[in-house]
Amino acid sequence: MKRRILVAPLNWGLGHATRCIPIIKELYAHGFEPIIASDGVALKLLRKEFPEFSSIELPSYDVTYSKKGAYFKLKLIKDSPKLLKAIKAEKKEVKQIVETHNIKGIISDNRLGAYNKNVPCAFITHQLNVLSGGTTWLSTKLHEQYISRFNECWVPDAEGDLNLSGKLGHKKNFSIPTKYIGPISRFEKTEVDETIDLLVLLSGPEPQRSLLEAKLLKEVENYSGHVVVVRGVPEKDQKIEQKQRVTLYNFMTSKRLEKTINQSKLVLSRSGYTTIMDLAKLEKKLFYSYTWTNRTRVFSKTPLNARVCT
Repeated sequence: MKRRILVAPLNWGLGHATRCIPIIKELYAHGFEPIIASDGVALKLLRKEFPEFSSIELPSYDVTYSKKGAYFKLKLIKDSPKLLKAIKAEKKEVKQIVETHNIKGIISDNRLGAYNKNVPCAFITHQLNVLSGGTTWLSTKLHEQYISRFNECWVPDAEGDLNLSGKLGHKKNFSIPTKYIGPISRFEKTEVDETIDLLVLLSGPEPQRSLLEAKLLKEVENYSGHVVVVRGVPEKDQKIEQKQRVTLYNFMTSKRLEKTINQSKLVLSRSGYTTIMDLAKLEKKLFYSYTWTNRTRVFSKTPLNARVCT
C-alpha cells in the first residue's frame, strides 16, 4: 500500500496551488499517494489537474483585500478573529483526516493549521520575513511562531545571493530547520513560434484581482497586437470570449497555459511569487503590475533583476 501524503495549499489566489502541482507529481512518481486538501478556487484547480487523486475541502480562510491600500492593515486586523477561528477548525479537521485516511506526512503551503504532531510536517513558504512596513517585526514573529509547529520549513528558492525572493525568503537567525528546495515550476520551456504579442495573467485575492482586470482590459483595447487574457477564475467549464484582438479565457489547465506562455512575446502579470518562478523558468520578458489604492503600478521584470518603470 502506498504511503499517503496530505498536500494542503492555501487558497490565496492560485499561486500556492499551482506551485504544488510539481510537488504532487513528484510524490506520485516516487511511490506516494497524494491526498489534496484545500478550498475555493485552489481546490477547484487541483481537482481539474488531478481528477485521479482524492481531495478534501478544508475550512476557508476567506481572505479578501480592502479596495483601498490605506485600509489594508485595518481590514487584516478586523478579519483576524475569523482567520484564527478558521485555523483552529483546520487543525481539528486535519487531525481527523490524518486518522481516517492513514496519512503518513503533511506538506502545507502556507496553511497555518495543516499540521499534526503524529506525522512529519513540512511548511512551504517564500516569506521568512513578512514585510508589512513598520509592523514587519510583528508580522514576521507571528508567522515564525506558526512555522515552528512544523518539523521543517521549505523555501522554494536558492539559498545563495543569486535568488528570486530576496529579503522575503532569506532571514538571519531563523531557528526553525529550513531547506531551500530551489525555485519550483510546473512548466517547461519549449521552442515554439511566438504568435501572441501580449499575454495577461491574472490571479490573487478579490477584490484586487477584479479591479486590476478592469483596468487592464480597458488599457489593452488600444493595443495593436494579438492579446490573450487569462482571468484566473477556475470554473466548471473553460470559457473563451473574443473581443476584437483580445481573447479572454476564464482559466487554463497547466498544459494549455504552458503552451500559451511559450507562444507569448511579452507577459503582463500580477506580481505573485509563483509567477516569478514560472516566468524565470520559461525565460520570458514580462511586466509586473498591481493595483493598490486607486493607482496601477507596473514593474519591468527579467529573471533576478527588477526595476521600476514609470
